[in-house]
Amino acid sequence: MMPSRRKSKLTGTEDEREVAMGAEATGEMAGAGAAAATTETAEAAVAELRKQLDDCRAESAHNLDQWRRTAAEFQNYKKRKERDQAESVKDYNASLLTRLLPVVDDMDRAFNNLPDDLKGLPWVEGTALIHRNLRSLIEGEGVREIPTTGAQFDPRVHEALTHEPSDTASEGEIIGEVRKGYTLADRVLRPAQVRVSSGPANRG
Repeated sequence: MMPSRRKSKLTGTEDEREVAMGAEATGEMAGAGAAAATTETAEAAVAELRKQLDDCRAESAHNLDQWRRTAAEFQNYKKRKERDQAESVKDYNASLLTRLLPVVDDMDRAFNNLPDDLKGLPWVEGTALIHRNLRSLIEGEGVREIPTTGAQFDPRVHEALTHEPSDTASEGEIIGEVRKGYTLADRVLRPAQVRVSSGPANRG
């Protein structure tokens, strides 16, 4: 009867070992599953972080592009505003100077036809000084006389009042000035009024 008991004890011990091994294997499998799950979770978290980083980079690039566009538009606006202001100043100066030209014309005519007996009088000399100062003022602002007599007629700066035959001037040449014309930089303040040659008269 004794051997039988030993066998039973041995059998029981083997069973316990098998159970223990099975439990260990089950634990290892459970641990492996948990580790795999943890890895997947970590990878998912990393993927989400990468996506968020990519989104942030894209948004940053978009904002930078918008900022650059806005900065460029602002610079263009400033330049356009400065140009407009400069043009407004030019227009104002041109308008003021144009209004002074008839005064210059009157003083030019007065001194071109001044009687000899008035020359040298103090008040005449004082008026002549005003005349010179006025001319210096407009010339200092960039006003220039338009060349006339001897020049070729240019409709951009000349206004032809007459076309006259001339034996000494070729066709289209200016033979006389009726009223002075002036320019300011690249604009015509007032065209010069002139007489233009139509060439030699027909002789028959």
